[in-house]
Amino acid sequence: MPFASLGDRALVSVSGPDAEHFLQNILTTDLDVLGSSEAKPGALLTPQGKILFDFLISRAGENAFRLECRAETADDFMRRLALYKLRSKVEIAKTDQPVVTILWESDSTASQFESAPFADARFVDAAVKRFYDGAADGGDLAAWQAFRIAHGVAESGSDYQLGDAFPHDVLLDEIGGVGFKKGCYVGQEVVSRMQHRGTARRRVLIVSAEQPLPASGAELTVEGRPVGTLGSTAGSTGLAIARIDRIKAALDAGLPILADDVPVSLAIPSWAKFSFPQEAVGAEEA
Repeated sequence: MPFASLGDRALVSVSGPDAEHFLQNILTTDLDVLGSSEAKPGALLTPQGKILFDFLISRAGENAFRLECRAETADDFMRRLALYKLRSKVEIAKTDQPVVTILWESDSTASQFESAPFADARFVDAAVKRFYDGAADGGDLAAWQAFRIAHGVAESGSDYQLGDAFPHDVLLDEIGGVGFKKGCYVGQEVVSRMQHRGTARRRVLIVSAEQPLPASGAELTVEGRPVGTLGSTAGSTGLAIARIDRIKAALDAGLPILADDVPVSLAIPSWAKFSFPQEAVGAEEA
Protein backbone atom coordinates (compact mmCIF):
# COMPACT_ATOMS: atom_id res chain seq x y z
CA MET A 1 0.00 0.00 0.00
CA PRO A 2 2.27 2.84 -1.19
CA PHE A 3 1.64 6.36 0.05
CA ALA A 4 3.35 9.74 0.20
CA SER A 5 2.90 12.81 2.40
CA LEU A 6 3.36 16.08 0.53
CA GLY A 7 4.86 19.07 2.29
CA ASP A 8 4.63 21.56 -0.58
CA ARG A 9 0.85 21.92 -0.86
CA ALA A 10 -1.63 24.48 0.47
CA LEU A 11 -5.38 24.44 0.92
CA VAL A 12 -7.46 27.47 -0.02
CA SER A 13 -11.01 27.51 1.31
CA VAL A 14 -13.83 29.28 -0.53
CA SER A 15 -17.09 29.24 1.38
CA GLY A 16 -20.35 31.13 1.73
CA PRO A 17 -23.79 31.30 0.11
CA ASP A 18 -22.38 32.33 -3.28
CA ALA A 19 -19.32 30.06 -3.26
CA GLU A 20 -20.40 27.65 -5.99
CA HIS A 21 -21.79 30.32 -8.30
CA PHE A 22 -18.66 32.45 -7.79
CA LEU A 23 -16.24 29.63 -8.61
CA GLN A 24 -18.33 28.21 -11.46
CA ASN A 25 -18.13 31.56 -13.24
CA ILE A 26 -14.33 31.92 -13.15
CA LEU A 27 -12.74 28.43 -13.06
CA THR A 28 -12.43 25.86 -15.85
CA THR A 29 -13.85 23.01 -13.73
CA ASP A 30 -17.56 22.26 -14.05
CA LEU A 31 -18.77 22.16 -10.44
CA ASP A 32 -22.18 20.85 -11.49
CA VAL A 33 -20.56 17.42 -11.95
CA LEU A 34 -18.20 17.56 -8.96
CA GLY A 35 -19.03 14.66 -6.64
CA SER A 36 -18.84 14.79 -2.87
CA SER A 37 -15.84 12.46 -2.63
CA GLU A 38 -13.64 13.47 -5.57
CA ALA A 39 -10.96 16.05 -6.20
CA LYS A 40 -11.12 17.37 -9.76
CA PRO A 41 -8.34 19.26 -11.52
CA GLY A 42 -8.89 22.74 -12.82
CA ALA A 43 -7.37 26.10 -13.53
CA LEU A 44 -7.90 29.82 -13.30
CA LEU A 45 -6.88 31.22 -16.67
CA THR A 46 -5.73 34.49 -18.09
CA PRO A 47 -8.20 36.14 -20.48
CA GLN A 48 -5.94 34.78 -23.25
CA GLY A 49 -6.62 31.22 -22.07
CA LYS A 50 -3.31 30.33 -20.40
CA ILE A 51 -3.08 28.69 -16.98
CA LEU A 52 -2.50 31.28 -14.29
CA PHE A 53 -3.11 28.89 -11.37
CA ASP A 54 -3.80 25.14 -11.26
CA PHE A 55 -5.41 23.18 -8.44
CA LEU A 56 -7.50 20.22 -7.33
CA ILE A 57 -10.95 21.24 -6.13
CA SER A 58 -13.21 19.26 -3.80
CA ARG A 59 -16.30 19.90 -1.72
CA ALA A 60 -15.70 20.72 1.95
CA GLY A 61 -19.27 20.78 3.22
CA GLU A 62 -22.35 22.79 2.36
CA ASN A 63 -21.48 25.93 0.35
CA ALA A 64 -17.77 25.27 0.85
CA PHE A 65 -14.93 24.20 -1.43
CA ARG A 66 -11.32 23.19 -0.89
CA LEU A 67 -8.77 24.16 -3.54
CA GLU A 68 -5.46 22.34 -3.18
CA CYS A 69 -2.55 24.07 -4.89
CA ARG A 70 1.21 24.46 -4.65
CA ALA A 71 2.10 26.24 -1.41
CA GLU A 72 4.28 28.80 -3.15
CA THR A 73 1.37 29.96 -5.32
CA ALA A 74 -1.36 30.01 -2.67
CA ASP A 75 -1.11 33.65 -1.60
CA ASP A 76 -1.12 34.93 -5.18
CA PHE A 77 -3.99 32.57 -5.97
CA MET A 78 -6.04 33.98 -3.09
CA ARG A 79 -5.35 37.55 -4.18
CA ARG A 80 -6.46 36.74 -7.72
CA LEU A 81 -9.66 35.10 -6.47
CA ALA A 82 -10.35 38.19 -4.34
CA LEU A 83 -10.16 40.38 -7.45
CA TYR A 84 -13.17 38.53 -8.85
CA LYS A 85 -15.11 38.51 -5.58
CA LEU A 86 -16.80 41.91 -5.97
CA ARG A 87 -20.07 41.64 -4.01
CA SER A 88 -20.24 37.86 -3.90
CA LYS A 89 -20.99 36.46 -0.46
CA VAL A 90 -17.88 34.32 -0.11
CA GLU A 91 -14.99 33.98 2.31
CA ILE A 92 -11.52 33.11 1.00
CA ALA A 93 -8.99 31.72 3.48
CA LYS A 94 -5.88 29.54 3.60
CA THR A 95 -5.30 26.58 5.89
CA ASP A 96 -1.94 26.91 7.60
CA GLN A 97 0.47 23.97 7.28
CA PRO A 98 -1.96 21.53 5.68
CA VAL A 99 -1.08 17.88 5.40
CA VAL A 100 -1.89 16.23 2.08
CA THR A 101 -1.32 12.50 1.94
CA ILE A 102 -1.71 10.36 -1.17
CA LEU A 103 -2.49 6.66 -1.31
CA TRP A 104 -2.36 4.71 -4.56
CA GLU A 105 -2.72 1.18 -5.88
CA SER A 106 -5.15 0.29 -3.11
CA ASP A 107 -8.92 -0.23 -3.24
CA SER A 108 -9.36 0.14 0.52
CA THR A 109 -8.99 3.05 2.93
CA ALA A 110 -6.08 2.57 5.31
CA SER A 111 -6.93 2.59 9.02
CA GLN A 112 -4.20 5.11 9.90
CA PHE A 113 -6.12 7.88 8.10
CA GLU A 114 -8.76 9.64 10.16
CA SER A 115 -10.47 11.46 7.29
CA ALA A 116 -12.46 10.27 4.31
CA PRO A 117 -10.54 9.98 1.04
CA PHE A 118 -11.07 12.04 -2.08
CA ALA A 119 -10.51 10.32 -5.41
CA ASP A 120 -7.88 12.14 -7.49
CA ALA A 121 -9.78 12.48 -10.77
CA ARG A 122 -6.64 13.23 -12.80
CA PHE A 123 -5.87 9.51 -12.85
CA VAL A 124 -8.13 8.05 -15.50
CA ASP A 125 -6.67 4.54 -15.33
CA ALA A 126 -5.63 4.20 -11.68
CA ALA A 127 -7.06 4.58 -8.18
CA VAL A 128 -5.44 7.46 -6.30
CA LYS A 129 -6.83 8.85 -3.04
CA ARG A 130 -6.02 12.11 -1.29
CA PHE A 131 -6.46 12.74 2.44
CA TYR A 132 -6.71 16.26 3.88
CA ASP A 133 -7.46 15.93 7.59
CA GLY A 134 -5.36 12.96 8.64
CA ALA A 135 -1.87 11.81 7.76
CA ALA A 136 0.58 8.98 7.91
CA ASP A 137 4.22 9.85 8.52
CA GLY A 138 6.85 9.11 5.91
CA GLY A 139 5.92 7.55 2.64
CA ASP A 140 7.84 7.35 -0.60
CA LEU A 141 7.95 10.58 -2.61
CA ALA A 142 10.18 9.05 -5.28
CA ALA A 143 7.69 6.22 -5.84
CA TRP A 144 4.87 8.76 -6.10
CA GLN A 145 6.81 10.77 -8.67
CA ALA A 146 7.47 7.65 -10.74
CA PHE A 147 3.82 6.61 -10.51
CA ARG A 148 2.57 10.04 -11.59
CA ILE A 149 4.97 10.09 -14.53
CA ALA A 150 4.02 6.58 -15.63
CA HIS A 151 0.38 7.66 -15.82
CA GLY A 152 1.08 10.87 -17.74
CA VAL A 153 -0.17 13.33 -15.11
CA ALA A 154 1.59 16.69 -15.35
CA GLU A 155 1.87 19.29 -12.59
CA SER A 156 2.85 22.94 -12.70
CA GLY A 157 6.29 23.81 -11.41
CA SER A 158 7.85 20.48 -12.34
CA ASP A 159 6.32 19.97 -15.80
CA TYR A 160 5.31 23.45 -16.95
CA GLN A 161 5.39 27.02 -15.74
CA LEU A 162 2.25 28.93 -14.84
CA GLY A 163 1.40 31.51 -17.48
CA ASP A 164 3.04 29.47 -20.26
CA ALA A 165 0.57 26.66 -20.99
CA PHE A 166 -2.96 26.26 -22.28
CA PRO A 167 -5.25 23.69 -20.59
CA HIS A 168 -4.97 21.42 -23.65
CA ASP A 169 -1.17 21.47 -23.39
CA VAL A 170 -1.32 19.68 -20.02
CA LEU A 171 -4.33 17.47 -20.85
CA LEU A 172 -6.85 19.22 -18.60
CA ASP A 173 -9.32 18.69 -21.44
CA GLU A 174 -8.79 14.92 -21.15
CA ILE A 175 -8.98 14.52 -17.35
CA GLY A 176 -12.12 16.48 -16.50
CA GLY A 177 -10.37 19.77 -15.76
CA VAL A 178 -12.34 21.76 -18.34
CA GLY A 179 -16.11 21.93 -18.48
CA PHE A 180 -17.02 22.29 -22.14
CA LYS A 181 -20.75 22.23 -21.40
CA LYS A 182 -20.74 24.91 -18.69
CA GLY A 183 -21.22 28.63 -19.20
CA CYS A 184 -18.56 31.28 -19.52
CA TYR A 185 -15.44 31.46 -17.36
CA VAL A 186 -12.22 33.45 -17.62
CA GLY A 187 -10.41 32.46 -20.84
CA GLN A 188 -13.31 30.28 -22.03
CA GLU A 189 -13.44 31.65 -25.58
CA VAL A 190 -9.86 30.65 -26.42
CA VAL A 191 -10.14 27.21 -24.83
CA SER A 192 -13.43 26.43 -26.56
CA ARG A 193 -12.01 27.51 -29.92
CA MET A 194 -9.02 25.19 -29.51
CA GLN A 195 -11.38 22.34 -28.60
CA HIS A 196 -13.83 22.81 -31.44
CA ARG A 197 -11.20 23.44 -34.11
CA GLY A 198 -8.91 20.67 -32.89
CA THR A 199 -5.90 22.99 -33.01
CA ALA A 200 -4.12 21.80 -29.84
CA ARG A 201 -0.66 20.65 -30.83
CA ARG A 202 1.35 20.87 -27.62
CA ARG A 203 0.60 17.82 -25.50
CA VAL A 204 1.99 15.89 -22.55
CA LEU A 205 3.91 12.80 -23.68
CA ILE A 206 5.68 10.08 -21.74
CA VAL A 207 9.42 10.02 -22.36
CA SER A 208 11.64 6.95 -22.06
CA ALA A 209 15.35 6.36 -22.66
CA GLU A 210 17.96 3.66 -22.24
CA GLN A 211 19.91 5.81 -19.77
CA PRO A 212 19.03 8.39 -17.11
CA LEU A 213 17.30 11.45 -18.50
CA PRO A 214 18.76 14.95 -18.08
CA ALA A 215 17.26 17.39 -15.61
CA SER A 216 13.83 18.95 -15.96
CA GLY A 217 13.86 21.80 -18.44
CA ALA A 218 16.10 20.10 -20.99
CA GLU A 219 15.09 20.85 -24.55
CA LEU A 220 13.85 18.10 -26.85
CA THR A 221 15.25 18.50 -30.34
CA VAL A 222 15.12 16.93 -33.79
CA GLU A 223 18.08 17.80 -36.00
CA GLY A 224 18.77 20.75 -33.71
CA ARG A 225 15.22 22.10 -33.90
CA PRO A 226 13.24 22.38 -30.64
CA VAL A 227 10.16 20.16 -30.45
CA GLY A 228 9.40 20.22 -26.72
CA THR A 229 10.65 20.51 -23.16
CA LEU A 230 11.38 17.80 -20.62
CA GLY A 231 9.49 18.02 -17.34
CA SER A 232 9.50 15.62 -14.37
CA THR A 233 11.86 12.66 -14.52
CA ALA A 234 12.30 9.41 -12.64
CA GLY A 235 15.48 7.74 -13.83
CA SER A 236 15.03 6.86 -17.49
CA THR A 237 11.36 7.90 -17.72
CA GLY A 238 9.78 11.32 -17.64
CA LEU A 239 7.16 13.67 -18.98
CA ALA A 240 7.47 16.30 -21.67
CA ILE A 241 5.27 18.87 -23.31
CA ALA A 242 5.98 18.59 -27.00
CA ARG A 243 4.65 19.55 -30.40
CA ILE A 244 2.93 16.38 -31.54
CA ASP A 245 2.99 17.45 -35.20
CA ARG A 246 6.79 17.80 -35.09
CA ILE A 247 7.17 14.54 -33.16
CA LYS A 248 5.03 12.73 -35.76
CA ALA A 249 7.14 14.17 -38.60
CA ALA A 250 10.32 12.96 -36.87
CA LEU A 251 8.89 9.49 -36.32
CA ASP A 252 7.76 9.24 -39.94
CA ALA A 253 11.21 10.30 -41.16
CA GLY A 254 13.03 8.01 -38.74
CA LEU A 255 14.88 10.95 -37.20
CA PRO A 256 16.27 10.68 -33.64
CA ILE A 257 14.68 12.75 -30.88
CA LEU A 258 17.14 14.00 -28.26
CA ALA A 259 16.82 15.34 -24.72
CA ASP A 260 20.10 17.23 -24.62
CA ASP A 261 22.32 14.44 -26.00
CA VAL A 262 20.18 11.51 -24.78
CA PRO A 263 18.13 9.65 -27.43
CA VAL A 264 14.53 9.30 -26.28
CA SER A 265 11.25 7.72 -27.28
CA LEU A 266 7.94 9.50 -26.77
CA ALA A 267 4.50 7.98 -26.33
CA ILE A 268 0.98 9.23 -25.78
CA PRO A 269 -0.43 8.17 -22.36
CA SER A 270 -2.39 4.97 -22.88
CA TRP A 271 -5.65 6.47 -21.58
CA ALA A 272 -5.52 9.65 -23.69
CA LYS A 273 -7.97 10.21 -26.52
CA PHE A 274 -5.79 12.40 -28.71
CA SER A 275 -3.44 10.98 -31.33
CA PHE A 276 -0.52 12.09 -33.43
CA PRO A 277 -1.77 14.14 -36.42
CA GLN A 278 -1.99 12.28 -39.70
CA GLU A 279 -0.90 15.27 -41.77
CA ALA A 280 0.60 18.70 -41.34
CA VAL A 281 -1.58 21.35 -39.68
CA GLY A 282 -1.77 25.06 -40.19
CA ALA A 283 -0.47 27.98 -38.17
CA GLU A 284 -0.52 27.64 -34.42
CA GLU A 285 -3.49 28.92 -32.44
CA ALA A 286 -2.73 32.15 -30.64
